[in-house]
Amino acid sequence: MSGGVIIIGASHAGSQTAVSLRQAGYAGVVTVIGDEAPLPYHRPPLSKDFLSGEKSIDDILIRPAATYAGADISMRLSTRVGAIDRKAKTVLTDDGHALTYDKLVLATGARVRRLPVSGEDLAGVYYLRDSADVTAIKARAQTAKTAVIIGGGYIGLETAASLRKQGLNVTVLEAMPRILQRVTAPVMSDFYRRIHTEEGVQILENVMAAEIQASKDRLNVITACDKTLPADMVIIGIGVIPNTDLAEAAGLTIGNGIAVNEFCQTSDPDIYAAGDVTWHHNPIYDNHIRLESVPNATEQGKTVAAHITGNPKPYNSLPWFWSDQFDLKLQIAGLSSGYDDVIIRGNNESGRSFAAFYFKDDKFIAVDAVNAPRDFMFGKMSLTKGANLDKQKLVDSEIDLKSTVIKP
Repeated sequence: MSGGVIIIGASHAGSQTAVSLRQAGYAGVVTVIGDEAPLPYHRPPLSKDFLSGEKSIDDILIRPAATYAGADISMRLSTRVGAIDRKAKTVLTDDGHALTYDKLVLATGARVRRLPVSGEDLAGVYYLRDSADVTAIKARAQTAKTAVIIGGGYIGLETAASLRKQGLNVTVLEAMPRILQRVTAPVMSDFYRRIHTEEGVQILENVMAAEIQASKDRLNVITACDKTLPADMVIIGIGVIPNTDLAEAAGLTIGNGIAVNEFCQTSDPDIYAAGDVTWHHNPIYDNHIRLESVPNATEQGKTVAAHITGNPKPYNSLPWFWSDQFDLKLQIAGLSSGYDDVIIRGNNESGRSFAAFYFKDDKFIAVDAVNAPRDFMFGKMSLTKGANLDKQKLVDSEIDLKSTVIKP
């Protein structure tokens, strides 16, 4: 294969694909193109350990430089791809190079959703997506005393926890009636509202930011209800948009992301996609989904490499995620969307350790476990095996988890 494999995106998915190709014995040229200067790094710590200063960029690298060098993987960093020519099988970089591929992998991830209000681009207003964003936030936080975070999802709450631990007064604005409304049940929203309030974070729900104004050396966030919130810094975290522009311009099929089959092939059999950018079918839930998840990116990278090297293994992994806030580790297995019942195991009203088990039509579909790794692992294993659980037994935290499994 003359052109080898080109991977666009120095991401979790991009890094895993490249390494997995070599592990599977692929002998052709492997090139990873990334638009950031650092080597591929773990993104979850950005809003946590990296923001707090506990870890440097070198500490959060997915793999050291020696791994790529030793595997003869070419890393073209600080480079953007402007276009894909499917007929010629080339990609055009912003530095004027046309690189030929035999197989192309799109691991382009997602970009921040921008807040459509005046002042969102002022100095002192930040979005949080990459290491450069967080480096700027860290520098501002050294002298800031107050921060307003717009967006009460996981990124917003993780950032609030990190800044609060550094001593800042933090206010979180959520436009919807409750924090985490897009991703979880009211019981989880209530829990995290309580925890953040106990830790000194002010949570304002059903409040929309209408404008951001500069005032001398400070900022003012003006809400839709005409409330003014002064701040030394403002951080916006209202979700992300998949980076499908290259794929769309190349004529690939697009859904809520780049559409791929069970082997992560796009509508062009010589082009694959992996990670946050993919719109794929999940056989466990029999639904098309797009996941912003490190495990998903990693497993899809392995799937791509296996298919390219002639050992096809369809992607069929259970979605799982995590979030760290203060002393809490939330671990999520499965997708709770569409649930009609939730069983709580543990004390969610005054404690800091419990699990929420979600059911739909009396079928177990997901678990959220806070400081409850045993419940998480049990739920994850049960979902992977397709096991159902007895709700009446599950609610009793004194009963052994294994005994809640309904035998066929």
